[in-house]
Amino acid sequence: MIINSTESEERDYVQTIVSKLRQALQALENKIDATRLEVIEAKKYVWTNMAGLDPAERAANRVDISLTIDQGERAIDLQRRLQKLMQSPYFGRVDFMADGSAAADAFYIGVHSFSEEDSQRNMIYDWRSPVASMFYDYNVGRAAYEAPAGEVEGEICLKRQYRIKHGVMDYMIESSMNINDDVLQKELSHTSDEKMKNIVATIQKEQNVIIRNEHSHELIIQGVAGSGKTSVALHRIAFLLYRYKGTITSQNILIISPNKVFSDYISNVLPELGEEKIMEIGFDELAARELKGICGFQTFGEQVSGLTASADEALIACIQSKAGLSFVHRLEQFVRHCSETYFVPADLSLSSARIAKEDIASAYQAAGSLPVKQRLDKTASIVAGSARDEDGQKLKPAAANKIKTAIKKMFKTLNMISLYKDFCEYIGKPEWFKLYKPKTLEFSDVFPIIYLKILLEGAHGFESVKHVLVDEMQDYTAVQYAVLSRLFKCKKTILGDGNQSVNPYSSSSITEIKQVFPEADTVELLKSYRSTIEIIHFARQINPNSRMIPIERHGDSPRIQASGDAEGQLALIRTAAAQFLESEHRSLGIVCKTQAQAKQLYQEIKDMHKDVYLLDFSSEKFHDGILIASSHMAKGLEFDQVIVPFCDAANYTTEMDRSLLYIACTRAMHKLTLTYFGEASPLLPDRGRPQV
Repeated sequence: MIINSTESEERDYVQTIVSKLRQALQALENKIDATRLEVIEAKKYVWTNMAGLDPAERAANRVDISLTIDQGERAIDLQRRLQKLMQSPYFGRVDFMADGSAAADAFYIGVHSFSEEDSQRNMIYDWRSPVASMFYDYNVGRAAYEAPAGEVEGEICLKRQYRIKHGVMDYMIESSMNINDDVLQKELSHTSDEKMKNIVATIQKEQNVIIRNEHSHELIIQGVAGSGKTSVALHRIAFLLYRYKGTITSQNILIISPNKVFSDYISNVLPELGEEKIMEIGFDELAARELKGICGFQTFGEQVSGLTASADEALIACIQSKAGLSFVHRLEQFVRHCSETYFVPADLSLSSARIAKEDIASAYQAAGSLPVKQRLDKTASIVAGSARDEDGQKLKPAAANKIKTAIKKMFKTLNMISLYKDFCEYIGKPEWFKLYKPKTLEFSDVFPIIYLKILLEGAHGFESVKHVLVDEMQDYTAVQYAVLSRLFKCKKTILGDGNQSVNPYSSSSITEIKQVFPEADTVELLKSYRSTIEIIHFARQINPNSRMIPIERHGDSPRIQASGDAEGQLALIRTAAAQFLESEHRSLGIVCKTQAQAKQLYQEIKDMHKDVYLLDFSSEKFHDGILIASSHMAKGLEFDQVIVPFCDAANYTTEMDRSLLYIACTRAMHKLTLTYFGEASPLLPDRGRPQV
């Protein structure tokens, strides 16, 4: 017998659940209030009786207070979850009859689980629970899920989807197929929210496989623009935190993200799923940490800005040469060369002992498996430990320290800049080392020097990290991945899109990344959920290599608008922006090729509305309204509407420009407009024939 078989019964059931949630929330809030009073009273007691308490009693009271506070904090976490469930208790239902059972069980699936305190009966199942996987993976019919005791097989008799807002059911859909297209269409046709949201109600089967992957040490996700790859990766983190609760916490996860705005844009997802925010770092921050005290450096953004402004063929050739895996192997070969030839033992004469260079050489060879700096320390320890003074006694600490200092000096140099210059000489390319400006490295030299440092000194400092998520994988070189492989021995989720490189001269393909991580598993997400069919078709004409598959969602065709001069183009942009302000849409991205163009355009239209923002490399927040940005800054973001200005032949012409134009166009969810004056870019479909 099916419980809640009709829509009317389902609506009543929502109210029943909301009522139970309200009762549980009230009981919990009473408990939180009582805990707060308990902590206050305990602190008062300790303070009042401090003089009469012995150390053991004081320590015991501190422990009790700490435990009570921990209980209170856990209760507050549960309070947040119950408050969220009050708004939308669940989004799906699966009725499953296990083989050998007399009747089917109804499993309601929500963002969090909820059970009655008295009966402990589970009324809502967490979307990450084993039984919930059936909602994403199976149609009505034969199904199975992986329980702690093994696989459970049976039959899905019923599958439903709901939209519940503010504790009231908007609609219910009988769904015999995977996440019903009607639900997906409803969700995707909405205007953009200020930040990325959770997608638990619309996770697709191919996305669910990635989210629940537990076995891959490295998982590489190649996802087209709008495929939800970043959201899927964050849900994967939430799943792993649920699956390995007690073993891994949010403090053990690190996201390597492209910039602060992107970090802010995705910042809601994990808290929405009941998990704490996790640590984030960019490659520039990582570089600053590793190069502290060594040298300043040009940032990746500065490099991209320079390349988009002018194409220096010699610089491009140099960047390309330093981006490949062969460059990594050359660095490794050079370190082996240094390790064996840069150390020149010499006889040591101290006031208390004499040490032959042969003994030092022998100790150095014995420590051969270690990185050079550790090898020198080990050599010094071996030599100092075996040395004896004239009376046959072990050396005193002061003498041992002198040995350590002397042995380090026997190595030609441990200065990283000097070593990197030597490396360029070693490979016959001394001209490859050229400072960006005084005491500032060119970006293409930053991670080679860091890799050199790690090979020579060893890696340290990230021992607590148990999972790393790397976004925008295509923008990082083989040397950067080699650095990651040394710094982080833990599991990794690596994601991006080869067609969205902001600097194709140094980008990495899946094939190249897999050469650094040969055991990595790879998956591909080809369906794009962001843009309409018309926008995707347009973008694929700009980049024919794109393999985006649109879902069935139509909208306005992209518009290419020509004008006679710069003032005319500015008028077109202002008109399109004004139309956006009158629309129901919430976000407009004006995506320029360069940061300089974005800055200039911002100055020209910032007077239009209070919500006009410029995104640059110092920005930290994502806003609704009109955002003006370069393609580099806009990557990873999405907007209801997008305007791409300056689409003339002089501005968009190279293969790098093709990539930047493709990125700009694929930010649009519902509406896309391109403007230019003069000759249209040859990269535009139909040679930029104006469309009205």
